[in-house]
Amino acid sequence: MIKHIRYNDLGRADHGWLQSRFHFSFADYYNVQRMGFGKLRVINDDLIKPGYGFDLHPHKNMEIISYIRSGVVSHQDSVGNKGQTKAGEIQVMSAGSGILHSEYNSGIEPLTLYQIWIETNKPETQPRWETQKFPIQPVTDDLPLLVSGFAGEQEQALFINQKARIFGGRLQQGAKIKQKITVQAYILASQGRFEISDSEYLQTVSLNQGDGAEVTEIRELTIKALSDCELVLIDLPR
Repeated sequence: MIKHIRYNDLGRADHGWLQSRFHFSFADYYNVQRMGFGKLRVINDDLIKPGYGFDLHPHKNMEIISYIRSGVVSHQDSVGNKGQTKAGEIQVMSAGSGILHSEYNSGIEPLTLYQIWIETNKPETQPRWETQKFPIQPVTDDLPLLVSGFAGEQEQALFINQKARIFGGRLQQGAKIKQKITVQAYILASQGRFEISDSEYLQTVSLNQGDGAEVTEIRELTIKALSDCELVLIDLPR
């Protein structure tokens, strides 16, 4: 089944320097119907003004993934990691046994990103932080694998402590690809418009920029670009 989550139905917050849309309950936004999706606990669609960001704050036992859509974010933490992640890159912070970190928009343009939190399957591990670029060439077959918790996939993807995968890529208008689903998936329309369909329930859903979709009980999706677009697909356990 495919459940369409429209951008205008997301939770929201406006702090002036920070504008957020919440796919699930977070901070002052509480919706008993939107408490997470399987091991997925947070997806925040954030816009941060230049020169602003999040002061030093703690996390523990959570896999925190930042997908940078525009701008640049500067990261610094209590275990000595320091660096920048730019548009076209992704970062993973495994909070493990506990970490303090800060994040700022250190560029001259607005920073837009997805902040994704996934529950860990290995608590109290050593905290760590990694970042890498992801392919920007338009996809013609498989979505690039960006993040994985499966052995043997660390050559091509950043590691997390959970049996989940995150794929992401850009499609040119008219492109059509197939995507396997291991258990269930959450899809984000980062840019543009595309449709997803399946042969089991005979559903077709069109997603506009900012939308999301929950995909359950489906083993393969067809994704068709209605315009030049970018999407993120999170394949994860219940």
